[in-house]
Amino acid sequence: MRGIPVDDGGAASRAATRLADVALVVVNYGSSGLLATNLPRTVGDSGIRVVVVDSFSGTGERAAVTGLTAEHGWDLLTPDTNVGFGGGSNLGAAHALAAGARVLVFLNPDAWTDPTGLAALAATVRSGGRALVAPRIHRPDGSVYSRGLTYLRRADGTMSGRSTSQDDVPWLSGACLAVGAGLWGELGGFDEDYFLYWEDVDLSWRALALGARLEVVDGARVVHDEGGTQESRGRAKSETYYRYDIRNRMLFAGKNLGPTDVRRWRRTLPRAARAVALRGGRRQFVEGIGPWRGVARGVAEALGPLKRRAGAG
Repeated sequence: MRGIPVDDGGAASRAATRLADVALVVVNYGSSGLLATNLPRTVGDSGIRVVVVDSFSGTGERAAVTGLTAEHGWDLLTPDTNVGFGGGSNLGAAHALAAGARVLVFLNPDAWTDPTGLAALAATVRSGGRALVAPRIHRPDGSVYSRGLTYLRRADGTMSGRSTSQDDVPWLSGACLAVGAGLWGELGGFDEDYFLYWEDVDLSWRALALGARLEVVDGARVVHDEGGTQESRGRAKSETYYRYDIRNRMLFAGKNLGPTDVRRWRRTLPRAARAVALRGGRRQFVEGIGPWRGVARGVAEALGPLKRRAGAG
């Protein structure tokens, strides 16, 4: 496996002793094949508590996930509907905390690490006080996908891997994110209004507002096969991807920004929607109605009434 250092038995054993108070929370939606491949190599023989939340996608998938979790001794939560990433993460976190976990690590089904990486994230959470913690993220070929922090440009809602203005706001990806029980309680978990996408931007924003830090652990390397849970065919993304990525940009603005910023973000919505749509390439738009429908629905919902937090400016 490229991009992940080879772990010897001694390192894995030492990592296991540092994972007793840690729970790994994974939200699944139609991705039992990814779970079967990625979770065993992530946890190894560490004995870490694994909580899989199977957001309902069908009876066949539910049966596959039930068998997989039983085989490995992982905890399984089975909501009757698709509760989204934020809702599923909150369910898994509540279960883990009730079972005694003091550190939560959230991991996408299409991402993986090893027990040493998990232990490094957990150690930083314990030593760092009030902090959200994430690793460097690599692509399957070993190249760098993210050095940890991504920056949101408050001026127009675009993203960059580098800060170019004092108004840029950093955030950490929910693809792999660790947090202590105390800060998680202060935050109240992910905001479930987002359902999918931008909830990690929102969580980071709220953590900073509470005076917490965002910290990247260079030694905890995670591989992320981006979009593995949202691919349609080839480069094309799912209809769900387009809808929520476009919609939630304006949802975030309505919840967290003032009227001037919201107006600016509305003006740049067409450009933002086009950028999201083209992530799946141009060919998809002549092959089916799904991408068109997802983009159109996302734009319509982005232009609708904006939800606001109490006290938002």
